[in-house]
Amino acid sequence: MRVRPLADLDLHSRRVLVRVDYNVPLDADGKIADDTRIRASLPTLRHILDRGGRTILMTHLGRPKGVTEELRLKPVADRLSLLLEHPVGYVRETVGPAAERAVEALKDGECLLLENVRFNDGETRNDAAFACEIADLGDVYVNDAFGTAHRAHASTEGVARLLPEHAAGFLMQKELDYLSGAIENPKGKLVVVLGGAKVSDKIGATRRFIEIADALIIGGGMAYTFLASRGEAIGKSLLEEDRLEFAADILERADELGKPLLLPKDHVVAESLDQDADTQQVDRIPAGSMGLDIGPESRRQFAETVRGAGTILWNGPLGVFEMKAFAGGSREVAQAIADATGRGAVSIIGGGDTAAAVNLLGLADRMSHVSTGGGASLELLEGKVLPGVSVLEEG
Repeated sequence: MRVRPLADLDLHSRRVLVRVDYNVPLDADGKIADDTRIRASLPTLRHILDRGGRTILMTHLGRPKGVTEELRLKPVADRLSLLLEHPVGYVRETVGPAAERAVEALKDGECLLLENVRFNDGETRNDAAFACEIADLGDVYVNDAFGTAHRAHASTEGVARLLPEHAAGFLMQKELDYLSGAIENPKGKLVVVLGGAKVSDKIGATRRFIEIADALIIGGGMAYTFLASRGEAIGKSLLEEDRLEFAADILERADELGKPLLLPKDHVVAESLDQDADTQQVDRIPAGSMGLDIGPESRRQFAETVRGAGTILWNGPLGVFEMKAFAGGSREVAQAIADATGRGAVSIIGGGDTAAAVNLLGLADRMSHVSTGGGASLELLEGKVLPGVSVLEEG
């Protein structure tokens, strides 16, 4: 795909509508708990402001049903002002008279954040009238919200169709370059690590990677459906019975291709998902226990495979990483990926829980790229068309 780069746009004195992804986690007091996504947008915003663009930002926060006071964007505007070291205005409307006046008052090199776009139900319906109201606020459109690019919403797809000039922001371009590059032109051997809870979340990715990867590693909760499909006892571990046939088909396809597909050989188990539960390291899971992390032999084998890769894609934790007792597998494999990256491999970490895991482990800065989009990155890797990207493609 070929999208117009931000550097190609004439921005001076123009109203630049920028879709960003500031769907950040909030703590119990409504304060921003993690500003990673805000920080990721700063290069794009600085570029526009430095060139005299009148920057109008759009984002969603949470899943509100109409106007929801605790999901207003004032805290986001305040945090962005600090990080950007530049005043950021805020208006309590997305469209309408107040938003129009705030935009009209913008001067060259100034920045304004519109209210949560999902306060209007026309956003998720990609309502044409709502998209027109947003488009009337700008002259050019920039999408830097990769995390929402798999959604055909008014602010991600509808507006882009209405403004003749549009481009990808620097973050969006970086995501596309890394993720597409890993699939289309991987460096050296491509090793893919899939984890997380459910097989059903990664059916498309699993099908694609068994064909194109040099080795496929499967861990996390999804591994137990694969193990069960070949007759292994998995105790009380997570099982998707309706995916057993799919798992068996993937294992058969790996055999046909003569391709390594690595599953856990040993496990860290407990009788309950509790930080204080008694844990065991076992080769076979007892009837009353559930697998909650990969064991030491699996960690060694997975890490060894990763260290031999030239390109590594990792999407989905290998255990319940949020709990110390079950974080060892994700930690050891993440360390192996970081080591491989230090020796020249390209490492790409899927967004969502995988990004949270490498951040928690303190290894994010040792990876080539940590994606800001969990669902979007997975869909792009599956080969799906992302509406928020395809609308930016040049003819």
